[in-house]
Amino acid sequence: MSSLRFRFPDIATTLAAAAAILTLHARAEGQACCAGTGVVTPARLALHESALLGLQARMGSVLGSFDPERQYTRSPPHASELDLEQDLFGAVRLVERGQLALLIPFVETRRETSGQSEFGGGIGDVNLSMRYELTLAGASRSIPGVAVLGGITVPTGKPPDAADVGAQATGATGIGAYQFHIGIAVEQTFGPWLVSATGIVAQRTARTAGSGANAVHQRLAPQWSALVAVAYTWPSDIAVALSASYLTEGNATINGSEVPGTGLRLVTLTFAGVLPLSDAWRVQSAVFANPPISQFGQNLVVDAGMSLTVIRSWI
Repeated sequence: MSSLRFRFPDIATTLAAAAAILTLHARAEGQACCAGTGVVTPARLALHESALLGLQARMGSVLGSFDPERQYTRSPPHASELDLEQDLFGAVRLVERGQLALLIPFVETRRETSGQSEFGGGIGDVNLSMRYELTLAGASRSIPGVAVLGGITVPTGKPPDAADVGAQATGATGIGAYQFHIGIAVEQTFGPWLVSATGIVAQRTARTAGSGANAVHQRLAPQWSALVAVAYTWPSDIAVALSASYLTEGNATINGSEVPGTGLRLVTLTFAGVLPLSDAWRVQSAVFANPPISQFGQNLVVDAGMSLTVIRSWI
């Protein structure tokens, strides 16, 4: 089970797909266009905001895993895994329709197998992302809001093959490769309702794991993810949202040869809400889960959990 967690995941994209909907703090008059934050960070500025800072805490418990044939298996009684993450993020408006965001994740994992437990973690892969609005949601009944998305994730985390990563790989916090993301978000408002769809593709650089005769040259296939969401906002700016995301990745290439059965698949469902505390502060929370159904995933663990986010913004 532990080998699946850090086999070939794109941490930034997986995080975004799970937490993207957290920023659906939309205003009913058309400022509800925030689902596109799922590209690489849970930070998204509303059109009236110039900057924000936030802290998100996430906790998930592993229920089982998907094998290469996409069959789901529950975790055995003697094995468990608890995943924790704290994300510090910020965003700033560069131009009227363009913004830049930075996400710094801290990842911790506790695993227990056959009575042996291990805890480890550290800084994850840091991400820098941008968003530019081509059109605005709600500005036209016939033309939806469209935004261009992009970003880069730097391998500041430890890959599973790092020398100081323990036997159960709890110290692994990254994939050891640069990741370049591009995407597009389409969204539209219908009174207090927001409907959105986001598509993302991530390309990773090649890397070498190990050294000498044991060196392995690895290149991950492009990773694609899609997010669809529906949100409802009350006049008080309290909002709730439901989202579904799908992540897929082809087989990895190792030492120049494609390795069958190493691709990734995962479906994530999220229910989220936001509570404005003032014009400057808001609190967001979400519960999420990967459906434990065969064919809904491949080579990844299934977990369920919750997150809590506090954001301070400036106009």
